[in-house]
Amino acid sequence: MADQPLTDDASATSGAPAAPAAGAAHSDAGASVATGAPPQQSASARRTAADAGAKTTGAAPDINPWAALSALLIGFFMILVDSTIVSVATETMVDKLDTSLNNVLWVTSGYLLAYAVPLLITGRLGDRFGPKNLYLIGLAVFTLSSAACGFAPNVGVLIAARVVQGLGAAIMTPQTMAIITRIFPADGRGKAMGVWGSTAGVATLVGPILGGVLVDHAGWEWIFFVNVPVGLIGLAMAWKLVPSLPSHAHKFDLVGVALSAVALFCVVFGIQEGAQYDWGTITGIVSVPLLIILGLVFFVLFILWERRYKGEQLVPLHLFANRNFSLANIAITSVGFAITAMSFPIMIYAQAVLGYSPTKAALLLAPMAVISGLLAPVVGGLVDRKHPAILAGFGLVCFSVALFWYGRMLGADTSIWWLLAIACLLGVANGFMWAPLSVTATRTLEPRFAGAGSGIYNTTRQIGAVIGSAAVASLMDSRLRHHLGEQAAGGAHQAGGGHMPTQVAEQFARAMGETLYLPAAVLIVGIIAAVMFTNPHRRTGRHAADAH
Repeated sequence: MADQPLTDDASATSGAPAAPAAGAAHSDAGASVATGAPPQQSASARRTAADAGAKTTGAAPDINPWAALSALLIGFFMILVDSTIVSVATETMVDKLDTSLNNVLWVTSGYLLAYAVPLLITGRLGDRFGPKNLYLIGLAVFTLSSAACGFAPNVGVLIAARVVQGLGAAIMTPQTMAIITRIFPADGRGKAMGVWGSTAGVATLVGPILGGVLVDHAGWEWIFFVNVPVGLIGLAMAWKLVPSLPSHAHKFDLVGVALSAVALFCVVFGIQEGAQYDWGTITGIVSVPLLIILGLVFFVLFILWERRYKGEQLVPLHLFANRNFSLANIAITSVGFAITAMSFPIMIYAQAVLGYSPTKAALLLAPMAVISGLLAPVVGGLVDRKHPAILAGFGLVCFSVALFWYGRMLGADTSIWWLLAIACLLGVANGFMWAPLSVTATRTLEPRFAGAGSGIYNTTRQIGAVIGSAAVASLMDSRLRHHLGEQAAGGAHQAGGGHMPTQVAEQFARAMGETLYLPAAVLIVGIIAAVMFTNPHRRTGRHAADAH
């Protein structure tokens, strides 16, 4: 597959408005909180922002892209926190809502499903109506639905509110990366992505720890109520600081929208429901295998339609002719899978086997967030100079090794120091993954394909996350039944709190450890993709020289 540039390299290196980026994975927000003041704004960055503002809003030519980034980080940070915050409250919600573990897992899975399915569409909507407008709408929906989650009287209402919350997140996410790439010049985008990337570790820390503190001292409802004031602040900041950027006239591919939505929904819903229905019948003639097969058929129909469609495609298939864009999407899918899949086994192990409170359990991951926050901006600076295969490949290898290490070490009496050491390695992994993957995916996208590219990148990441959530729930249940038997597995989980008999605790811990081998293995696919990246700097430098 030839590596075909998707934009004019001369404009990419001359300070013209940067090509919009595909959304950064997991990675994400609040980085300025972790790193202090933003990096020094370059002259070319100010020119880019000034051009964007002057052409579209008549704004003063001193628009600061770093200020806009800080506003965008607030919303994206909330999205990431809400992807992980529920894991630490799982046992409490099972008890307080008087429901099953599978239903509570759907509080996360429903959010991820609603987040993943519309991303292709919302990316295009940002291209058509302006990314700032869509971002503000998404943040408003997310904030209001967070309040609804907190007031939910039962798990059914809570899941419904989380679905709406996921829709708000889907509207926001593609716009954030499109805006960031367009207001930062190509030669400064690595630093911006580094700040963006460092928020992955920060959000991973804040989600479980904030969730633990709120669950311990205020109640599970407050893991959602806390979003309301933060969301209002984010709305005010984005309204004032984020520039309005040119929109592009698009004719929507309505058939493509319908086919992609049905395909994604059937596949994701089928995988999520598989464990609950023992991969059999759901109701009547509807079964899990039927849904998955139907989804795959619609996906094939979607690809065939997009190839034959003479108008503007929902997914511009020519983007995949770019080797780095395609490989980055494969890698970020594995990362989305692993990030989501690892949190449930670790949190449940810490609380059920070690007897930790939700807050103390979350603190086991504190070194990961701290190290990631410190490393990611530095790595972001390296992205503009070093081969992305080296940086991203190293991060993914560290991630996979850390999860295999967890799998080997989890036991009834595992020392906390071993667990913290593994968390440190996870921090190194997170610090090296996000910026190289996102910059490599988006470096050559044209502005008019910003929303589409961002939608694709975020869709692949979220599909990985949804499948990871469903797969880990199924595998956890399977390993518990294998080690403890049908009835003992349920009884052990209910006992929890560090009160299990030693033999039962050891088998429970072993089941959680074996579950972590799955995301570790999936990351090998991402490693292979990352090491196949081509070096964009060599090509960019040659074209830049020719342009001058």
